[in-house]
Amino acid sequence: MTTPQRHLPSIERLVSAVAADLPLPRPTIVGLARLLVEKIRQRAGEVPAFDTIVALLRHDIALLLAPSLRPVINASGVLLQTNLGRAPLSQAARHALQHGAGSVNIEYDLAAGGRGERSVHLAGLLRHLSGAEAAIAVNNNAAAILLTLTGLAHGREVIVSRGQAVEIGGGFRIPDVLRQSGATLVEVGTTNRTYVRDYAEAITERTAMILQVHTSNFRMQGFVHHAELSELAELAHQRGILLVDNLGSGSFIDVSTYGLVAEPLVPDRIKAGADVVCFSGDKLIGGPQAGIIIGKHAQIARLAKHPLMRAIRLDKLAIAAMQATLQSYVTQTAPTDIPIWQMMSRSSDELWQRATAIAQLLPAPWQVRACTSTIGGGSLPGETLPSWALVCPHPHPDLLAQQLRHAPIPIIGRIQDDALWLDLRSVAPSDDAVITTTLGAHSLQ
Repeated sequence: MTTPQRHLPSIERLVSAVAADLPLPRPTIVGLARLLVEKIRQRAGEVPAFDTIVALLRHDIALLLAPSLRPVINASGVLLQTNLGRAPLSQAARHALQHGAGSVNIEYDLAAGGRGERSVHLAGLLRHLSGAEAAIAVNNNAAAILLTLTGLAHGREVIVSRGQAVEIGGGFRIPDVLRQSGATLVEVGTTNRTYVRDYAEAITERTAMILQVHTSNFRMQGFVHHAELSELAELAHQRGILLVDNLGSGSFIDVSTYGLVAEPLVPDRIKAGADVVCFSGDKLIGGPQAGIIIGKHAQIARLAKHPLMRAIRLDKLAIAAMQATLQSYVTQTAPTDIPIWQMMSRSSDELWQRATAIAQLLPAPWQVRACTSTIGGGSLPGETLPSWALVCPHPHPDLLAQQLRHAPIPIIGRIQDDALWLDLRSVAPSDDAVITTTLGAHSLQ
């Protein structure tokens, strides 16, 4: 009795069917063909026709060669959409990436003609903007916190308010990071109310620091009390320990000028007396993914020399983009140059005019409706901005969303109230033409 698998084509026959018109080395095609044949062999049922197997092989080759990281249009209304790469970079940062892609003096001192330090490319800018004595940068804020705790509190105790021993997204839990760093967590106060005296009573000879943690993804309201950073700084320095502030998003611009609840500004945390402040580079700062650590020279120098620093340091491309981003703050052009601030500053009238102009070129049932946008990325929880959206009521809005995700330039919206919503606050005006063309080309049936 023969099994269907005995009718599988030979590897040689498959390779010969596709090799002539594909710019791939023959061993690569052979390897893919073997994987495909093995996959079919392990499957129950009839063996597909030869032409079908050849088509499957071509599909596998196309998947291997196609870039999986693709530009998309963020019409979700979440300005810092984590799944879409958080902050879009400014034109200056994108231009800097091109320069950084070649040979650069990342660790070469051009004046001295010898080895240099990569931290110098950002340190001066960060000192100027924050008022801190020193600064370094690593690959994200989680790494910044891990390095700070490992380098300054390993084997000792770290005091944290019980209301700040939180999970802030992606499974990132403050207690877990503390354990990984080799420090011991000492929780004080209650979930909703923690006073300076709670910290004071917990300080022992084993205490290394007080850690202040910004609750990035949520906000507590009502019967709550948190000690002010300046109060904690006074206590810490009186008792000879450090005060470390995990600021989370961080900002150099007052968001209240955009109609949002004020967030702590980076320079204010240094002025309040924090010894070390950690914050993200790809949220309200609007740069590439990075964790920025600023503070007193003695502490930053210890962290810069720690062995973990080499494992989590920024590469040349991130440094190039971050340098260009920070320079926009120095020149005070960030509100007009950096996309996150451009998105936040768009007026409701401007968004309505854009939405109306697009809708006039689209078939029914596309319409314009008012909506609200969120900041996202663990920044400004609960805060929204008024916006306008292109809305398509549809019996199966998930199918329409799927169509738009498979467009040449995918458009990512949100499903709400049995309709697909494309919020224009998170869309660059330069993408309006793409949205118009794409929506006009896709069937709404």
